[in-house]
Amino acid sequence: MSEPNDLSARLRRADKAHLWHPFTQMAEWAAGDPVVIVSADREFLIDTEGNRYIDGTSSLWCNLHGHRRVELDDAVRAQLGRVAHSTLLGLASAPSIDLAERLVAMAPGDLTRVFYSDSGATAVEVALKMAFQFWRQCGRPRPAKTTFVCLDLAYHGDTLGAVSVGGIDLFHAIYRPLLFEAVRAPAPYCYRCPLKADPETCGMACAAAMEAILAARGDEVAAVILEPLVQGAGGMITHPEGYLARVADACRAHDVLLICDEVATGFGRTGRMFACEHEGVRPDLLCLAKGISGGYLPLGATLATERLYEAFLGRHGEFRTFFHGHTYTGNALACAAGLASLDVFEKDGVLERIGELEAALAAALA
Repeated sequence: MSEPNDLSARLRRADKAHLWHPFTQMAEWAAGDPVVIVSADREFLIDTEGNRYIDGTSSLWCNLHGHRRVELDDAVRAQLGRVAHSTLLGLASAPSIDLAERLVAMAPGDLTRVFYSDSGATAVEVALKMAFQFWRQCGRPRPAKTTFVCLDLAYHGDTLGAVSVGGIDLFHAIYRPLLFEAVRAPAPYCYRCPLKADPETCGMACAAAMEAILAARGDEVAAVILEPLVQGAGGMITHPEGYLARVADACRAHDVLLICDEVATGFGRTGRMFACEHEGVRPDLLCLAKGISGGYLPLGATLATERLYEAFLGRHGEFRTFFHGHTYTGNALACAAGLASLDVFEKDGVLERIGELEAALAAALA
């Protein structure tokens, strides 16, 4: 490790004096010497003293192709030479249109509409509000459908709606008085089964528990929201094969919307572009963020079916509009990065390479 220098000392002092870091006990932080990143190169982060660190968390699961990837750098620079940002409220922008078209073309099922936001939590908030409003405005309104079903140990972000459908008490318990009530189904956690069942013989008791909830309360449930295949922040909980498909079938049987939160699992993280593809599941709403811009800039997106979209159409005076938006929704720079990232997926055969790496890792761990 290199020796501290004047730049390191100055930045550390300023950090401790002014910054409040996420998910961090600042009393402990202030007692240490934080690593200050000033540059990056491919998989490496580089600090003020020239030390190089493997970015093993992909900068919190968002960097897909490495840092300073030339195609993404060039795309952002080119867009910066045109316009950095313009609002989507009353205007359209070329990069946001082009990215929406690409996302719809690759999305599973019948997802045809893209609503942009600026993070994973906001993508979830959008999905929750869309689902809630849909049941008031659809062809056969069902205003009693106001409840959301989520999984224990779920994590969907840190805004109030997202926390309401979260299930990690360490993060969420203190805020319960601020939140709406949600129904929690047991996590499909075979390694530490909350139902004390034997995964070899239980017939997927966790799926049966979800089916029972929807059978009993389907008339009041607006949507089920879950992280498909892997619950990340809950402990990398890997769902048993077939669980997602059974939940999707139960949702259809009881006329309940399915929201797949692929903020963490999307864009190749599970070997397919989207995790729900592994079981042929077609969600009504799909939440995306993190890797959507290749890890370059903040961007979120909520994809919806035409069925949902049409419930919001009408004359202005009918007030069927989805009254929701964010200042940097569909930011042009972020969308340009997202388009370049999708080009890299195709050019480099990223999904095919993931399969090869998966096989090599499995062999090494066997």
